[in-house]
This record gives sequence, structure tokens and C-alpha cells, in this order.
Amino acid sequence: MRACVAHGPKDLRVEDRDPGAPGPGEIAVAISLGGVCGSDLHYYHRGAVGDFRLQEPMVLGHEVVGRVAALGTEAAGPAVGTPVALHPATPCDSCRECAEGHRNVCAHARYLGSAARMPHVQGGFAQRVVVPAGQVRALPDGLSEHRAVLAEPLSVALHAVRRAGDVAGKRALVTGAGPIGLLVVAVLRHFGAAEIIVSDLLDEPLALATRVGATATVRADRPEEGTRALDADVAIEASGAPAGLRTCVERVRRAGTVVLLGLLPPGETGFLGNVVVTREITLRGSFRFDADFDDALALLADGIDVEPVITHTFPLARAGEAFELAGDRSRASKVLLDLLDAPGGGTAGTSPVGTGAPGGGPAE
Repeated sequence: MRACVAHGPKDLRVEDRDPGAPGPGEIAVAISLGGVCGSDLHYYHRGAVGDFRLQEPMVLGHEVVGRVAALGTEAAGPAVGTPVALHPATPCDSCRECAEGHRNVCAHARYLGSAARMPHVQGGFAQRVVVPAGQVRALPDGLSEHRAVLAEPLSVALHAVRRAGDVAGKRALVTGAGPIGLLVVAVLRHFGAAEIIVSDLLDEPLALATRVGATATVRADRPEEGTRALDADVAIEASGAPAGLRTCVERVRRAGTVVLLGLLPPGETGFLGNVVVTREITLRGSFRFDADFDDALALLADGIDVEPVITHTFPLARAGEAFELAGDRSRASKVLLDLLDAPGGGTAGTSPVGTGAPGGGPAE
């Protein structure tokens, strides 16, 4: 089979890999589509996500859908041929966090396409992958694979909005209109937010934000146009930029809530601590998701409007081009890889790579 493998910064190769056969309790899935995520871009551009650095070649990707190809012994799951999505996380289910219902922050979790552990957890940008049966979810009736590929990032957005509390009738601010920020907007709209104001540095993603439910948009470099006196009930920081965090703290009302979703640069980040204290602002982190994945699939099946988020699809053989475009937010939002549109066999090759800038925002 063919797979998209990161060997180091700007060293992305489409090469042959042996997926192996599913063992006891495992399922083999033939992957059809995968979405390029912010963490994939960081591995591609920098060879690392935060403190997690590539130490060996790693198949990227954790936003993937496909069809069941084979079941290992004792594997309970959908029948061969069933369209499925893969939940990328496997928590340990034995630590305190797992026992208390916080499986998404399990310190021992394995995550598709992550260098947090050694050996690395190989990802889903491959024509065939083998995963524990518990990670495989049959798609709801009527849900296409093209929409279902957004289940993972939509789960991230759904978890973040839930961390903000009840948003019905509220005024919400979202900083950052990358794919995750756009999906946050769609979820806020679904749950009845009265106003959704989105800020970003670029006009193109702001136009997409309007299409998925934003009631107003503002250029982050022109705050005088709309956020200085915003007084939002909740603010969700989805840019991963310190300036975005500052805007959220400044623009949320007294006793309001700020959700930190975007991963900030490594190291310490200064913020307006006295404002948090004197206005009694609630700060909440939001990391990945757990059961939100199943709820995201249900939302997609029910028709939540997320189609504008997907802007491009590339065959696996052009993975390098796909990653370059995905890092250019003036031209693209969510970029997909078509794993079915790739020749099998042959000599491993290197995808073409250019000099695009890395994308920001949430990772993994």
C-alpha cells in the first residue's frame, strides 16, 4: 500500500508500507479520504508539534474515513465493506483521568499520527490501516464519506463549545477562522448562539465564517471595526496566537468565559492576568474530545452546515502540493487527501514540496 510519511521538516514522502494483518481485537480499514490538520502541517514544516518531535519516519493523518477491509479474531465491529470513521484516540482506561470521565486528557493515550510516544503512533494517511476495534465507528445511514471526514475536527469544535457552557441566546466571539474556528462557528450556530463574531487576519477565511453562521466578522488587525466594545458572553480562542488570547480576555464581559482551544507557541505566553482577576473571567482549556466524536457524526448526518469548510481535494500522489496549499490560509481551508486516487506498488517516491508558510491554530 501507499502512505504519506513525514521523515523530517519539509521531507514528506509517498512511499510503500506494509500495513500488516489485523490481530486479535483489531480491524483493518481501507482508507478513502483524509483531512490535513494543523498538527500534520506542523510536523511537515517543523518536524514537531510543540514538544513532540519526529524521531523516526511517521505516517501522518488522524482525520480519516474508509471501509472495513478485514476483522481480526475476537474483533467486534462493523462488517467488511461498511463505511466507517476512525476515532483517533485510544486512552488507557485505567488512570484517574479516564476513571473520572476525562479520557481526552489521558496522559497514556495513543493518538493516530502523533510523535508524543516512541515508537510513534503511525497515522491514517495510508491506503490501509490496522487499529483497535474500539476506534472504528460505522457511519450513520445517509452520511457520505466526504462529510464524515470532518468528524474529527468537528469533535474538537464541539468539545470546545461544550466547555463554554450553554451558548443559547449568547453573544460569542471566535478568534481564528481556520478549519477548527469555522467548525466552532457552525456548532455555536447549531446550539443557538444569538450572535457570533469572528476575527481573523485574512478576508478569505472570514468570508467562509459568514457562510457557516457568523453574524459578523472583523479583521484582527483592524479591531476598531468591531471588537473594541464587544462585551461577549463567551470567547473561544481558535487561532493559537497570543494576540488571539489577549483579544478574548479583553473582549469578553465581566464574569464571562474564555475557552482556550488553539495551541499557543511553545514556552510561556503572557496574558492579562489582572483583567482575569478583576473581571472574574473564567478560563477553560479544551483539548481533543472523547464521546463528542459520536455526537459529531450524528450532527453531520443531521445536516449541520459545514460543507464550505472543505475547499480542496488532492490525490495521495500530490500530498506535498496538498500540504503546501493547506498552509496558505488565503487560498484554502480544509484540504483533503484522496487515498483511493493513488497508484499501488512501485518505488517509494517523494511528494513535491515547496515553500509555503506553516498553518497555525489547533493541533491534534
